Amino acid sequence: MTADLSILTGPPAAPTAPFLVRPADSAADLAAYRSLRRQAFVVEQGLFDGTDLDDVDGDPRTVVLVATAPDGTVLGGVRVAPRTEPDSGWWAGSRLVVSRGSRRGVVGPALVRAACAFVETAGVLRFDAVVQARYAEMFASIGWITTDRTAVRGVPHVAMRWPIGAVQRLVDSTKAVLAAALAPFAEARMGLGGSGFRGDDGAPVPGSDLVAACDAIVPSMVERDPEWAGWCAALVNVNDLAAMGATPVGLLDAVGAPTASHLARVVRGLARASQAWGVPVLGGHTQVGVPAALSVTALGRTSSPIPAGGGRVGDHLRLTVDLGGGWRPGYTGMQWDSSSTRSSDELRAMGSFVERAAPHAAKDVSMAGLAGTAGMLAEASGTGVELDVTAIPRPDGVDTGRWLTCFPGFAMITVDRPGRTVPDAGPATTAVCGRLTSTPGVTLRWPDGVTTTAVASAVTGLGRA
Repeated sequence: MTADLSILTGPPAAPTAPFLVRPADSAADLAAYRSLRRQAFVVEQGLFDGTDLDDVDGDPRTVVLVATAPDGTVLGGVRVAPRTEPDSGWWAGSRLVVSRGSRRGVVGPALVRAACAFVETAGVLRFDAVVQARYAEMFASIGWITTDRTAVRGVPHVAMRWPIGAVQRLVDSTKAVLAAALAPFAEARMGLGGSGFRGDDGAPVPGSDLVAACDAIVPSMVERDPEWAGWCAALVNVNDLAAMGATPVGLLDAVGAPTASHLARVVRGLARASQAWGVPVLGGHTQVGVPAALSVTALGRTSSPIPAGGGRVGDHLRLTVDLGGGWRPGYTGMQWDSSSTRSSDELRAMGSFVERAAPHAAKDVSMAGLAGTAGMLAEASGTGVELDVTAIPRPDGVDTGRWLTCFPGFAMITVDRPGRTVPDAGPATTAVCGRLTSTPGVTLRWPDGVTTTAVASAVTGLGRA
């Protein structure tokens, strides 16, 4: 009888992969890749005369991915590169090639999948390729969609696109549950803000000029970055009031911390923010010896609250955003910090922008990102929205994908009739970068006039406000 010792030794080791896909990191890699290209596209197929090298090869932003055998032999490669200068988040893949001995295998599909993964990781939101028609089925099996048909030197080719769902995934994970989860509240009179303000950033308090807003900070953030959590608890609430044109008058906090020292750091961050915006913490609830937790309620005043659902088809969408600062350490690609370096006067100038502009509708950009928040405003207005990618203000060196899905600190979306002038927004940058449409969802318009879908339909399911 033979004993089975796998419970002690673990499962058998997987066989060594026959190749590895990685970025080309040497001149030798590039030379081998280009040699394969010349052999395939110039010598064998006659698609080019003499050489297939072009301007993309000379673009320093171009990335070449190669598949290499265990001994380092390059078995194939593909290049990916931005289509515009500056980079708008639209990239293309091209010159996919596999050595003659590896063409009846998995190297080609592996290179295509690696290219898709690479561009998504780089924050790209549109990824195109023109492929020979005989390979279209292979691309389609991976998930690519056909957008057009063409020919290169008489050889049939197909224009295809990899559907990047970064924005859709974000709104699905943060906002899609709201309609079902909040349904019991909606049944009550004035539930969820009442008619015209349902699901808004803040809630007008019936019978008064008060607006109330409330936000909780993610517990993991309170645990690992307590002072920043305290600052952000004020920031997001003041932003909610600002989006409704309300002037903040006070904050209430509910904070829990495992230790007194941890509590002190949370309170220190909240107190610093309170002083910066000139909004006092009026009271709240404090508890020690419990898991880290933080929520803040903000109270503001306005006689004419601006709704998120006041937009109309044809309205122009404007983004007013503070491009100063940089990524918060530890939150690169997720949280932009400009507010912590601004003076009180600068913060108040930005915070009063919506009140002074008095647009049809407004909403502050929050955890759903710019594209998702624009979709929420459009949904509340009973419309859809089209964003012009190249017109969106964004900091230098920040890719489009991350900017459209991050929390950008101070950023207000407003919509109003075309041609409406707006007041100065202090240090914030303002630009028209979209319009409300009659088709639900969020689309992105690219420099070539093509539109792609970022959010297929409603973001929250709460419907028109």
